[in-house]
Amino acid sequence: MNRPDTNAPAEQIAYANLLFYGCWSGLALMIVTYFLYVTGIMDPYVSMELVTKFWSQPVGEYLTQNNVPTGWGWATLLNKGDFLNFIGIALLGGLTIICYIPIIFAYLKKKDMAFAIISLLEVLVLCFAASGIVGGGAH
Repeated sequence: MNRPDTNAPAEQIAYANLLFYGCWSGLALMIVTYFLYVTGIMDPYVSMELVTKFWSQPVGEYLTQNNVPTGWGWATLLNKGDFLNFIGIALLGGLTIICYIPIIFAYLKKKDMAFAIISLLEVLVLCFAASGIVGGGAH
């Protein structure tokens, strides 16, 4: 993306550009992995017959009966088509963290320690929240 005519600081432009390309990359990844799943190129972990069988059941029942891991356990099943498309979702979900990392170095280069520390803390808080250590948000 070109640098538009704006008075926005370079850090904001860098963040926006990274967010722009990251979003499109995540969406492209989701399309490719979904194609691999629906065409049967990659076998699913849970067959479509079982998905339809548990369609009207509570999610806990589906997870238990099909031995589907919770939290970050999906990462161990990336060789299965129905879990491979989680990569694009994870990329989109973690994009804010990825975008903040170069901002930290940009602020350090400008010797703007306040914003550098705030950006670093933002990354740490988001990583901690995404880790599942606190137990909230996992299915």
